[in-house]
Amino acid sequence: QVQLVESGGGLVQAGGSLRLSCAASGSIFSINDMGWYRQAPGKQRGLVARITRDGRTNYADSVKGRFTISRDNAKNTVYLQMNSLKPEDTAVYYCNAEIYTGTWSTRVDTWGQGTQVTVSS
Repeated sequence: QVQLVESGGGLVQAGGSLRLSCAASGSIFSINDMGWYRQAPGKQRGLVARITRDGRTNYADSVKGRFTISRDNAKNTVYLQMNSLKPEDTAVYYCNAEIYTGTWSTRVDTWGQGTQVTVSS
């Protein structure tokens, strides 16, 4: 079994910063893409940022220039540095990883439980 555990969420004032972490554990053969998604109350879950195993990144337009995604493959961990936070960034942030548990044919699309980020104005 594999799992993702997010940490680093909290309450911050507008303009502040937070750094989210997500660590994968369990029976891991390899991890390809990892990413962060968020869901605000009454809204659908949407992409924040994704990063490939070799470091290529993609960001939602709403966070580009403010957020930075990174990963440490040795630690099976992905990070999201969030700067210049805005109230509209308030959401539950979920970690996602494309994990191969045994071979390249045993892919598991894995989600964490989420961590709350609240930005006050």
